[in-house]
Amino acid sequence: MKPVVIGEDVELQRAHLAAACRGLYRRGWMPGTSGNISVRSGDAVVITAGGLSKGTMSHHDVVVVEPEQGLPLLGESEWPPTETAIHLAVYRQLPSCGAVVHAHAPHSMALATLAGAAGSMGQVTFTDWELAKGLGVADPRLVTVPVFANRPEAPRIAEDVSAYLDESGADAPPALFIERHGVTTWGRDLEEARKRLECIEELSRLTLLVGTYGAGVTKEAVR
Repeated sequence: MKPVVIGEDVELQRAHLAAACRGLYRRGWMPGTSGNISVRSGDAVVITAGGLSKGTMSHHDVVVVEPEQGLPLLGESEWPPTETAIHLAVYRQLPSCGAVVHAHAPHSMALATLAGAAGSMGQVTFTDWELAKGLGVADPRLVTVPVFANRPEAPRIAEDVSAYLDESGADAPPALFIERHGVTTWGRDLEEARKRLECIEELSRLTLLVGTYGAGVTKEAVR
């Protein structure tokens, strides 16, 4: 098996991920032990450990995993979260992606749940919101974000995500919802992925606030 090369700045990445989690916890977007963040580090992926409070997370609570199955590399003491498979699916399908954020931001979760349909994939459409420019999409006037069914096994969600990204490619918005589970965003680096999470959560809040979710949410399978 080919050795996994780790980036030279891996220790700095651990500290940045822990700090980002603490910040999102304070905003109420990673309550309890929910949520996780990852970044690429050479061939490997650095991700916040599962089952730990994000409010008190330190660099010791971050684990380096190999990019295929998400198993911890030799010497790591923590275990990655169940959503690791979803992070890896995004990295595999999008080579330019450098960071992924998965959060339980309340407005995003509420809007996704309205759109969710068990066993199929729904979608949320944000129409004519100026804030959508922050997502970096080709046409911010109309942004359609997929909503995936919340399957009990995260690898099955990852398979759905992989199939969607394989079909959509670079045209896909840098975000996805999982019904009653959370929102995932990504970007070239951690800062871009975090900013996109802010945009999606605020777009969701505004959509719910003005009561347009009936027009912007669909429960039909999109493929």
